[in-house]
Amino acid sequence: MFISIVLPAFNEEENIEYIYNEIIRVLPGYENFLEIIFIDDGSRDATFDKIRQLSGSDERVRGVRLSRNFGAQAAMMAGLAEAKGDVVVIMDADGQHPPSVIHDMISEYEKGFDIVNTRRESNMDAGWFKQFTSRLFARIINYLSDVDMDFEYSDFRLMDRKAVDAFLQIDEQNRFMRGLVSWMGYRQSSVSYVAAERNAGSTKWTLRDLFRLGINGITSFSSKPLRMAVHLGLLALLFGIVYSIYAVVVFFTGRTIPGWPSLLISILFLGGFQLLTLGIIGEYIARIFHESKRRPHYFVLERC
Repeated sequence: MFISIVLPAFNEEENIEYIYNEIIRVLPGYENFLEIIFIDDGSRDATFDKIRQLSGSDERVRGVRLSRNFGAQAAMMAGLAEAKGDVVVIMDADGQHPPSVIHDMISEYEKGFDIVNTRRESNMDAGWFKQFTSRLFARIINYLSDVDMDFEYSDFRLMDRKAVDAFLQIDEQNRFMRGLVSWMGYRQSSVSYVAAERNAGSTKWTLRDLFRLGINGITSFSSKPLRMAVHLGLLALLFGIVYSIYAVVVFFTGRTIPGWPSLLISILFLGGFQLLTLGIIGEYIARIFHESKRRPHYFVLERC
């Protein structure tokens, strides 16, 4: 069995050699059946120089440098496209995905599973607030999505050759890999792990990146927000009818007050609802716009 290990990296110069040594240490029996592929997602530091040095000293190491930062989802796709193994393991280059878990993933694969996900039990780098908001966010996304996704799963997973080839046939521009893997089907299993502390540096994920990833997850797999907008519109219409009846009644009973504050409230309510609905529709139109351009997902600047 030939194993490809794909490691997307963005500004991880301090971690490249560390994660390489860890992979080699935990896979001593695969010296001649292993390739390690680093995908430099447009790093601005010496990440690719580190990769080039490793590639020069170990022929099992390959490096692919993208022309700019295309994002983690595109970098993972680039790695899968480069991988030649019978099985492909995708993991982060920052050391938080323990290479020792690869043995458990291989054991599950040998039981007949095509995709082996990993479930993060805890994260040593995350405080209680981050873990709480992450779980809350995951539940909201799962409620709005038409695909059942386990958000305890990470992007640390093993895929066999046929699953990789199937994934590469999906040509969406805005990708949400966890959702796509769930949507693909195949025989799937999972193993648990505890996310270690980063070896060096800090996370590159910002709140804005996570929010954008969540929007991609919702709009890629569900039209529920559009249906919710319709339901809210009907609710607002019903409220407007009831309120109109009330307004007519108080008018004829002579209890109206000049400059009725409720008029302002109703205008603000309906105006805010309309803007929210237009924003939801705009997100879906934007996705159609991006998909229609059919641009490549990434460009490769150089290889080593």
